[in-house]
Amino acid sequence: MLIADRYERIVELVNERGSIRVSELSTLCQVTEETIRRDLDRLEKAGRLLRSHGGAVSLRDRQPETPYAEREIMNAAEKQQIAREAVMMIKPGDRILLDASTTAWYMASHLPDMPLTVLTNSIRVAAELSGKERIDVISTGGQLSRRSMSFVGHLAERSLELYHVDKMFFSCKGFHLERGASESNELQAMVKRKMISIAEQVILLCDSSKFGIQAFTHVATTSELDVVITDYSPATEQLKQLQELNIAITTV
Repeated sequence: MLIADRYERIVELVNERGSIRVSELSTLCQVTEETIRRDLDRLEKAGRLLRSHGGAVSLRDRQPETPYAEREIMNAAEKQQIAREAVMMIKPGDRILLDASTTAWYMASHLPDMPLTVLTNSIRVAAELSGKERIDVISTGGQLSRRSMSFVGHLAERSLELYHVDKMFFSCKGFHLERGASESNELQAMVKRKMISIAEQVILLCDSSKFGIQAFTHVATTSELDVVITDYSPATEQLKQLQELNIAITTV
Protein backbone atom coordinates (compact mmCIF):
# COMPACT_ATOMS: atom_id res chain seq x y z
CA MET A 1 0.00 0.00 0.00
CA LEU A 2 1.38 3.41 -0.99
CA ILE A 3 1.87 5.99 1.78
CA ALA A 4 -0.80 8.28 0.31
CA ASP A 5 -3.24 5.36 0.13
CA ARG A 6 -2.45 4.42 3.72
CA TYR A 7 -3.15 7.99 4.85
CA GLU A 8 -6.54 7.89 3.15
CA ARG A 9 -7.31 4.49 4.65
CA ILE A 10 -6.43 5.73 8.15
CA VAL A 11 -8.65 8.81 7.83
CA GLU A 12 -11.47 6.66 6.46
CA LEU A 13 -11.22 4.23 9.40
CA VAL A 14 -11.07 7.03 11.98
CA ASN A 15 -14.12 8.74 10.47
CA GLU A 16 -16.08 5.49 10.27
CA ARG A 17 -15.49 4.57 13.91
CA GLY A 18 -15.17 7.96 15.56
CA SER A 19 -11.96 6.85 17.27
CA ILE A 20 -9.49 4.03 16.81
CA ARG A 21 -6.34 2.74 18.52
CA VAL A 22 -2.83 2.60 17.10
CA SER A 23 -2.64 -1.18 17.56
CA GLU A 24 -5.79 -1.70 15.49
CA LEU A 25 -4.60 0.59 12.71
CA SER A 26 -1.27 -1.25 12.68
CA THR A 27 -3.05 -4.56 12.07
CA LEU A 28 -5.46 -3.22 9.46
CA CYS A 29 -2.77 -1.34 7.51
CA GLN A 30 -0.12 -4.05 8.01
CA VAL A 31 2.60 -1.68 9.19
CA THR A 32 4.31 -1.19 12.55
CA GLU A 33 2.75 0.80 15.37
CA GLU A 34 5.64 3.27 15.16
CA THR A 35 4.77 3.91 11.49
CA ILE A 36 1.14 4.47 12.43
CA ARG A 37 2.14 6.97 15.13
CA ARG A 38 4.18 8.95 12.60
CA ASP A 39 1.25 8.81 10.16
CA LEU A 40 -1.14 10.12 12.82
CA ASP A 41 1.20 12.97 13.71
CA ARG A 42 1.34 14.03 10.06
CA LEU A 43 -2.40 13.69 9.56
CA GLU A 44 -3.08 15.75 12.68
CA LYS A 45 -0.77 18.51 11.40
CA ALA A 46 -2.68 18.40 8.11
CA GLY A 47 -5.93 18.93 10.02
CA ARG A 48 -7.47 15.60 9.03
CA LEU A 49 -7.86 14.04 12.50
CA LEU A 50 -6.96 14.56 16.14
CA ARG A 51 -4.44 12.51 18.08
CA SER A 52 -5.51 10.96 21.34
CA HIS A 53 -3.41 8.92 23.72
CA GLY A 54 -3.10 5.52 22.08
CA GLY A 55 -4.91 6.41 18.87
CA ALA A 56 -6.85 9.06 16.97
CA VAL A 57 -10.23 10.79 17.03
CA SER A 58 -12.35 11.87 14.07
CA LEU A 59 -12.95 15.53 13.32
CA ARG A 60 -16.15 14.67 11.47
CA ASP A 61 -19.47 15.19 13.24
CA ARG A 62 -17.78 16.30 16.43
CA GLN A 63 -20.36 17.23 19.03
CA PRO A 64 -20.04 20.92 19.97
CA GLU A 65 -19.57 21.71 23.62
CA THR A 66 -21.82 24.23 25.29
CA PRO A 67 -19.72 27.39 25.73
CA TYR A 68 -18.40 27.91 29.26
CA ALA A 69 -20.24 31.22 29.69
CA GLU A 70 -23.55 29.47 29.00
CA ARG A 71 -22.81 26.54 31.32
CA GLU A 72 -21.80 28.95 34.07
CA ILE A 73 -25.35 30.28 34.44
CA MET A 74 -27.23 27.00 33.82
CA ASN A 75 -28.56 25.59 37.14
CA ALA A 76 -26.05 27.82 38.92
CA ALA A 77 -27.72 27.66 42.35
CA GLU A 78 -27.83 23.86 42.31
CA LYS A 79 -24.21 23.62 41.17
CA GLN A 80 -23.14 25.95 43.98
CA GLN A 81 -24.87 23.74 46.54
CA ILE A 82 -23.26 20.62 45.11
CA ALA A 83 -19.85 22.32 45.07
CA ARG A 84 -20.10 23.34 48.74
CA GLU A 85 -21.01 19.77 49.71
CA ALA A 86 -18.11 18.38 47.68
CA VAL A 87 -15.61 20.74 49.35
CA MET A 88 -16.59 19.21 52.71
CA MET A 89 -15.12 15.91 51.51
CA ILE A 90 -11.65 17.44 51.18
CA LYS A 91 -9.13 17.44 54.03
CA PRO A 92 -5.69 19.09 54.35
CA GLY A 93 -2.98 17.18 52.52
CA ASP A 94 -5.33 15.63 49.94
CA ARG A 95 -4.30 15.27 46.32
CA ILE A 96 -7.39 15.99 44.27
CA LEU A 97 -8.34 16.23 40.62
CA LEU A 98 -10.88 18.73 39.31
CA ASP A 99 -12.23 18.52 35.75
CA ALA A 100 -13.23 21.45 33.55
CA SER A 101 -16.88 21.53 34.61
CA THR A 102 -18.48 24.68 36.00
CA THR A 103 -19.32 22.76 39.20
CA ALA A 104 -15.61 22.00 39.68
CA TRP A 105 -14.89 25.70 39.18
CA TYR A 106 -17.44 26.53 41.88
CA MET A 107 -15.61 24.03 44.08
CA ALA A 108 -12.34 25.85 43.44
CA SER A 109 -13.94 29.16 44.47
CA HIS A 110 -15.20 27.63 47.74
CA LEU A 111 -12.01 25.77 48.64
CA PRO A 112 -10.33 27.21 51.74
CA ASP A 113 -6.65 28.09 51.46
CA MET A 114 -5.20 24.94 53.03
CA PRO A 115 -2.39 22.52 52.12
CA LEU A 116 -3.65 20.68 49.03
CA THR A 117 -2.42 19.50 45.66
CA VAL A 118 -4.92 20.14 42.87
CA LEU A 119 -4.45 18.62 39.42
CA THR A 120 -6.73 20.03 36.71
CA ASN A 121 -7.18 20.45 32.96
CA SER A 122 -9.28 23.58 33.52
CA ILE A 123 -7.85 27.04 32.92
CA ARG A 124 -10.64 28.59 35.00
CA VAL A 125 -9.98 26.28 37.97
CA ALA A 126 -6.23 26.95 37.85
CA ALA A 127 -6.83 30.71 37.70
CA GLU A 128 -9.32 30.57 40.58
CA LEU A 129 -6.82 28.75 42.78
CA SER A 130 -3.86 30.94 41.83
CA GLY A 131 -4.52 33.33 44.71
CA LYS A 132 -4.58 30.56 47.35
CA GLU A 133 -0.94 30.29 48.39
CA ARG A 134 -1.15 27.00 50.31
CA ILE A 135 -2.69 25.11 47.39
CA ASP A 136 -0.27 23.60 44.86
CA VAL A 137 -1.83 23.66 41.39
CA ILE A 138 -0.75 21.39 38.55
CA SER A 139 -2.14 21.88 35.04
CA THR A 140 -2.20 19.06 32.51
CA GLY A 141 -1.41 21.22 29.49
CA GLY A 142 -2.49 19.95 26.09
CA GLN A 143 -4.68 21.18 23.24
CA LEU A 144 -6.80 24.20 24.21
CA SER A 145 -10.55 23.74 23.94
CA ARG A 146 -11.76 27.35 23.80
CA ARG A 147 -15.44 26.58 24.39
CA SER A 148 -14.70 24.87 27.71
CA MET A 149 -11.52 26.78 28.60
CA SER A 150 -9.75 23.48 29.18
CA PHE A 151 -6.94 21.28 27.91
CA VAL A 152 -7.75 18.08 26.02
CA GLY A 153 -6.05 15.70 23.58
CA HIS A 154 -3.26 13.15 23.86
CA LEU A 155 -0.83 15.52 25.61
CA ALA A 156 -3.36 16.14 28.38
CA GLU A 157 -4.05 12.41 28.64
CA ARG A 158 -0.35 11.52 28.73
CA SER A 159 0.41 14.04 31.45
CA LEU A 160 -2.29 12.52 33.67
CA GLU A 161 -0.43 9.20 33.62
CA LEU A 162 2.33 10.77 35.73
CA TYR A 163 0.06 11.16 38.76
CA HIS A 164 -2.14 9.39 41.28
CA VAL A 165 -4.80 11.31 43.23
CA ASP A 166 -6.86 10.60 46.32
CA LYS A 167 -10.10 12.04 44.98
CA MET A 168 -11.42 13.01 41.56
CA PHE A 169 -14.36 15.40 41.26
CA PHE A 170 -16.06 15.64 37.88
CA SER A 171 -19.32 16.44 36.19
CA CYS A 172 -20.78 15.31 32.89
CA LYS A 173 -23.48 15.98 30.32
CA GLY A 174 -25.67 13.09 31.38
CA PHE A 175 -25.95 10.38 34.02
CA HIS A 176 -28.02 7.25 33.46
CA LEU A 177 -28.13 4.54 36.14
CA GLU A 178 -27.80 1.70 33.63
CA ARG A 179 -25.49 3.41 31.14
CA GLY A 180 -23.35 5.54 33.42
CA ALA A 181 -21.88 9.00 32.88
CA SER A 182 -21.57 10.48 29.39
CA GLU A 183 -20.32 13.60 27.61
CA SER A 184 -21.32 15.53 24.50
CA ASN A 185 -17.72 15.83 23.34
CA GLU A 186 -15.41 12.87 22.72
CA LEU A 187 -12.17 14.68 23.59
CA GLN A 188 -13.55 15.72 26.98
CA ALA A 189 -14.79 12.18 27.57
CA MET A 190 -11.39 10.68 26.83
CA VAL A 191 -9.64 13.02 29.28
CA LYS A 192 -12.20 12.20 31.98
CA ARG A 193 -11.76 8.46 31.41
CA LYS A 194 -8.03 8.89 31.96
CA MET A 195 -8.70 10.95 35.10
CA ILE A 196 -10.86 8.16 36.52
CA SER A 197 -8.08 5.64 35.97
CA ILE A 198 -5.66 7.53 38.26
CA ALA A 199 -8.09 8.27 41.12
CA GLU A 200 -8.53 6.35 44.34
CA GLN A 201 -12.05 7.74 44.82
CA VAL A 202 -14.33 9.00 42.03
CA ILE A 203 -16.98 11.59 42.91
CA LEU A 204 -19.63 12.65 40.38
CA LEU A 205 -21.10 16.14 40.73
CA CYS A 206 -24.48 15.87 39.05
CA ASP A 207 -27.31 18.38 39.13
CA SER A 208 -30.84 17.11 38.53
CA SER A 209 -30.96 18.24 34.88
CA LYS A 210 -28.45 15.49 34.03
CA PHE A 211 -30.20 12.50 35.63
CA GLY A 212 -31.62 10.01 33.16
CA ILE A 213 -29.72 11.59 30.24
CA GLN A 214 -27.44 9.63 27.91
CA ALA A 215 -25.15 11.92 25.92
CA PHE A 216 -23.04 11.11 22.87
CA THR A 217 -19.84 9.69 24.38
CA HIS A 218 -19.36 7.24 27.24
CA VAL A 219 -17.26 8.42 30.20
CA ALA A 220 -17.77 5.90 33.02
CA THR A 221 -19.95 2.99 34.02
CA THR A 222 -22.04 3.56 37.12
CA SER A 223 -19.98 0.93 38.97
CA GLU A 224 -16.82 3.05 38.52
CA LEU A 225 -18.29 5.78 40.73
CA ASP A 226 -17.84 5.91 44.49
CA VAL A 227 -19.98 8.93 45.38
CA VAL A 228 -22.71 10.93 43.64
CA ILE A 229 -23.47 14.43 44.94
CA THR A 230 -26.71 15.83 43.55
CA ASP A 231 -29.77 17.99 44.16
CA TYR A 232 -31.89 15.22 42.61
CA SER A 233 -33.97 12.97 44.87
CA PRO A 234 -33.75 9.43 43.46
CA ALA A 235 -36.74 7.13 43.61
CA THR A 236 -36.61 4.15 45.99
CA GLU A 237 -35.69 1.77 43.17
CA GLN A 238 -32.89 4.06 42.00
CA LEU A 239 -31.50 4.30 45.54
CA LYS A 240 -31.55 0.52 45.76
CA GLN A 241 -29.57 0.25 42.51
CA LEU A 242 -26.94 2.65 43.80
CA GLN A 243 -26.69 0.85 47.13
CA GLU A 244 -26.22 -2.49 45.38
CA LEU A 245 -23.22 -0.97 43.59
CA ASN A 246 -21.83 0.41 46.89
CA ILE A 247 -22.22 3.99 45.64
CA ALA A 248 -22.87 6.63 48.26
CA ILE A 249 -25.34 9.32 47.27
CA THR A 250 -25.46 12.73 48.93
CA THR A 251 -28.50 14.89 48.22
CA VAL A 252 -28.14 18.61 48.84
